[in-house]
Amino acid sequence: MKEIIFATGNPNKVREVNALLPQYEVKSLKDIGCTEEVPETTGTIEGNALQKAEYVHEHYQVDCFSEDTGLEIEALNGEPGVDTAFYAGPQRSAQDNMALVLRKLKDQTNRKARFRTVVALIIDGQKHTFEGICNGHIAEQVSGTEGFGYDPVFVPEGYNTTFAEMEASEKNKISHRARAIAKLKAFLNANS
Repeated sequence: MKEIIFATGNPNKVREVNALLPQYEVKSLKDIGCTEEVPETTGTIEGNALQKAEYVHEHYQVDCFSEDTGLEIEALNGEPGVDTAFYAGPQRSAQDNMALVLRKLKDQTNRKARFRTVVALIIDGQKHTFEGICNGHIAEQVSGTEGFGYDPVFVPEGYNTTFAEMEASEKNKISHRARAIAKLKAFLNANS
């Protein structure tokens, strides 16, 4: 089985991507001995994805991919966007982040939102990016126990349940990350 390095320390993301790339053994930063905080300082989702991949490629001399994801809420002018993980502060608390979103949307009728993921791949010295978008809306309250991050408040288009109320296999068919990883997978299959 081929090995591929996913430049993340988030075990939830590794688990999700492992299910999406069954022909690969997906390794995390921990697996290659990277314990430092990988920089995410560009101010854009695309830039952060590339910055993380470039950092790992340069410091560990491995081909790898990374991703950055943002929740973009229309009524909040695209917030939290690139600040999705830190929206309510540096503690990166999913509960605090969701509470802040729900508070800001309290009197809003427009609850349209989208998750946007950019995957950046560095392989054979070449850089490639792949984007995945999942449109939907923000629920009125937190609901569900599956998933992670904002999953308990995000309802994908065409559904009446949040990501956190879905089985992982169902979410992995429609999510922003699944769509970006599908493009990565197609590229890897065509170029391996």
